[in-house]
Amino acid sequence: MTLLMDKSTFVGRRHELSAARKALSRTRLLTLTGTGGVGKTRLALRLAEQLRPHYRDGVEVVELAALETGDLLEPAVAAALGLRDARPDPMGVLEEHLAGRRMLLVLDSCEHLSDVCARFVDRLLHAAPRLRVIVTSQRTLGVYGEQVLTVPPLSVPCGPREIPGAAPGEVPAAGRAPGELAAAATAPRTREVARHDSVRLFVERAAGVVPGFRLTAGNLGCVTRLVQRLEGIPLAIELAAVRLRTVPLDQLVRELDERFDMLAARAPTVLPRHRTLRATMDWSFRLCSPGERRLWSRLSMFTGGVDLDTAETVCSGDGIDRLDVLDLLAGLVDKSVLVRYGSRYRMPESLRAYGCDQLRPAELGRLRRRYVRHYRELVEAYRCDRLVHDQLERYRFLQVELPNVRVALETCLGDPALAPVELAAASALWCFWLQAGSLTEGRYWLERGLELVPEPGRARATALWVHSMLALRQGDLAAALPRLKECQAIAGRAGYEDVLPYAIRTAGVAAFSSGDNRRGLALLRESLALHRALDDMDGVLFTLYFAAAYGSVVDPRLAVEFGEELLRLCETHHAQVSRAYAQLAVGMALWNLGDFPQAETLVTAATEFTGRSRDRWCLVQCLEVLAWTACARGGYERAAALLGAAHALWQAAGAAPERLCYHASGHEQCTRQARLALGKPAFTSAFRHGARLGLDRAVAYALQPG
Repeated sequence: MTLLMDKSTFVGRRHELSAARKALSRTRLLTLTGTGGVGKTRLALRLAEQLRPHYRDGVEVVELAALETGDLLEPAVAAALGLRDARPDPMGVLEEHLAGRRMLLVLDSCEHLSDVCARFVDRLLHAAPRLRVIVTSQRTLGVYGEQVLTVPPLSVPCGPREIPGAAPGEVPAAGRAPGELAAAATAPRTREVARHDSVRLFVERAAGVVPGFRLTAGNLGCVTRLVQRLEGIPLAIELAAVRLRTVPLDQLVRELDERFDMLAARAPTVLPRHRTLRATMDWSFRLCSPGERRLWSRLSMFTGGVDLDTAETVCSGDGIDRLDVLDLLAGLVDKSVLVRYGSRYRMPESLRAYGCDQLRPAELGRLRRRYVRHYRELVEAYRCDRLVHDQLERYRFLQVELPNVRVALETCLGDPALAPVELAAASALWCFWLQAGSLTEGRYWLERGLELVPEPGRARATALWVHSMLALRQGDLAAALPRLKECQAIAGRAGYEDVLPYAIRTAGVAAFSSGDNRRGLALLRESLALHRALDDMDGVLFTLYFAAAYGSVVDPRLAVEFGEELLRLCETHHAQVSRAYAQLAVGMALWNLGDFPQAETLVTAATEFTGRSRDRWCLVQCLEVLAWTACARGGYERAAALLGAAHALWQAAGAAPERLCYHASGHEQCTRQARLALGKPAFTSAFRHGARLGLDRAVAYALQPG
């Protein structure tokens, strides 16, 4: 996750870190609460980093601020843990995965999902007795056994804000000594003040803006007054420190005094710390140029950060010239409103929420329309179901943009006129949902769109076959078949010839899933012929894969032909992701034909690529087939270890080789032969060794010569 202070050092919090560690020794759920901007997230990340050596199964951090609906909590956490939700219940996948693991899970920014998070965490803790959870939230969860640690502001110096030698109420100018006697008297006071974390934070950040800045007798009063005014709130101190780039310290303190006094007079009943942070953000906003203010508020739409091209496309117009966007972004970075990471810009959550509040209704409406149009075009431009050389780059780009895509989808669902746009976008992402293992999320967006678009047109027909395919991948025939039947009815009408091959292809997968392998293969061949007739090479690509993979157990010689054609297509177009799947499919068909060496060569090549690209779905199947080939040449211990490594990934995927018709027979045969050859104790030992390897070591083991 990307945060405001990630690039700077961690300051203070020794007491809070110690208290949090002690609390986690007594409880399995620790909630860090506190006002916005107080540093809950930063403290949680620091704590997780310190505790990492104590959790053999790892520490995972899941950022929830960008999640707009609780319905996606379970699949989002599963995805963050690398679990592909192959079953309709990602919660079940999570429970099984975490059940025996000693692990620390950090759920960051839960306040907007607190009720859902409470139920989620309670269930996880019951299912996984060695799991510990840290939550950051402005509200407690109220779960039994929860311990709460309120994160206070950083410590500030107490006592008078003036320094010896200054007139009452006077703020000495930075760098101006009040006299030798006063300086001598102030030396102990300077050391005392410097020990406070708020002062340390301000001095460190100020030094980053004004090289050589340090705490002295001359600026002691100003620094003390400033951190007292800001009540030790880290975000407020960060925002104030960057102002030193343009004004001296004494003027900075006077500006804050004036702004805070004005806000206190207008809102005397607001809690002081909330008022302090709000006043600091108001003050920072007013110090921005008109263009920077507009851009700040418009960028608040982007929960997942933004790159320059997108900022120019969505945020320009209505007072912002496209050519000025880069300079405005730089200005907001200079003011610590934005943080730049590579080519992307992100805004801390408190500042993003503030920016949302600044959008006028008319401006918000125009912004939403541009935002939706941009992400609809982006989803289409970066489709993963294309026969292109940059398949992997497309997938990774969509992973980065997914939080923003979710906002666009949710925005569409709030406007009936935009519901067809949402349905088309969710359908266009079908291959991404499969690759990412986000089948539950894909079905979620499709189901909501289908409810709002009942008309039997192209958008609905496409969404129906996509939904059916995702449901079939999860083994949910009950949900898939009615949708598929409706899709076939629409696709059979005149004018829908381009949809029909996809409906038939999905019907073929459904037939295989129902146990009718011969009919399934016939339907896939029919779909392939229709795709060829339409010169739809993207459709040909995926239908060849399904025909090769599923057909490997029905007609392996024909499956090899399909797979080799797919390989030629992929190599011609440099489609590396599809090429790995093609190598796997041909390898399975060759194994069924008894050509174990060639099968192993192809699947090893696929393993090498998928290990680097971290495509877990292709990888787990590769490890499975490599276990079969090892077993076929008498490498029973290696076969058992590879079965164990695959088992760990199958489990994480919520899937099993026995539930895939083109894996079931090979898996059963390999397991039986290896167990007989080794004996049960030796087989179990090798299997467990493989299961404990983890992804990277499992890939390295699989690539070692047998």
